[in-house]
Amino acid sequence: MTEDTAQGLAQRIGTFIQERVSADEFSGCVLVARNGKTILREAYGFANKRYGIRNLPDTKFNLGSCNKVFTKVAVMQLAERGRLSLDDHVSRHLPGYPASVAERVTIRQLLNHSSGLGDIFNEKFEETKHKLRTVDDFVDLFRDDPLSFEPGGKVQYSNAGYVLLGKIVEAVSGQDYYDYVRERVYAPAGMNDSDHYEMDEPVPNLAMGYTRMDQSGKRTDGPRRSNLFMLGLKGSPAGGGYSTVDDMLRFCEALGSGKLTDPAHTRLVYLQPSLAQAPEQADPRSFGFAGGAPGVGAAFRTYLDSGFTKVILSNYDPNSMETVDKMIEGAISQRP
Repeated sequence: MTEDTAQGLAQRIGTFIQERVSADEFSGCVLVARNGKTILREAYGFANKRYGIRNLPDTKFNLGSCNKVFTKVAVMQLAERGRLSLDDHVSRHLPGYPASVAERVTIRQLLNHSSGLGDIFNEKFEETKHKLRTVDDFVDLFRDDPLSFEPGGKVQYSNAGYVLLGKIVEAVSGQDYYDYVRERVYAPAGMNDSDHYEMDEPVPNLAMGYTRMDQSGKRTDGPRRSNLFMLGLKGSPAGGGYSTVDDMLRFCEALGSGKLTDPAHTRLVYLQPSLAQAPEQADPRSFGFAGGAPGVGAAFRTYLDSGFTKVILSNYDPNSMETVDKMIEGAISQRP
């Protein structure tokens, strides 16, 4: 891509986003790079509306479910080291977990959302979300829940499954999950501005989320409100950590260059859940995750053929991020 072509692409994307910002339909930060060279890196809107603090290119945003990729990498690292097998049953590593689940569900099924486990955002979560600080705290939200279908029977998105993977990481590594990811994923990737921050600690340059959604995810009328009392004290292995666009680019580059896992396990990280085709036979052309919640919209994707990477982090509702994401997808897909 020539310098003129890159500038034209950046201008086209930037103009579209600025129109969304002017209509108060986007707030956040966007990065587009190709083969390690940044084409666009801009921040828009406010990190804190009450105090008039603007988003910056290095502002930390809630990642929503994008955090699942770090849990997936952690599991693949342990598999690479021979500490676990993806076909192990949960009971092998968590012998105290209810047998009705642990003896029927495998790690691979947890990774591929085919375990039969459900969500963590239930009545228990609403009652205790201001106190959840450990992986065990999150496991207790669903520990006694039955499976909703026979493991392996279908794909059904499961936050509980990834929380349980976080607990397996703790059991196998002997480390607190958050410490493990900090030391084994963030540090080698150079992600110095990423973590699962607790919302009662003062964290500089952290974006506050603003939403027009209620707790059930339905859109409401009226002005955007802070999501501070909606999301809980701390994120889990299934989501809710924080990062920057630069750190997410560093993660994509570290994963692709083999800093985090060997080629075989990197390929397994790249694969997306599928029952129509055996995951080992899939041929991924791109890789990414997305996440959303009230006042949270996050997505990243790296295109393995063209070398493009896009990162969109927003402190507005998911639809704001999705509109920008689709526009960038179209723009870069037209580039040779």
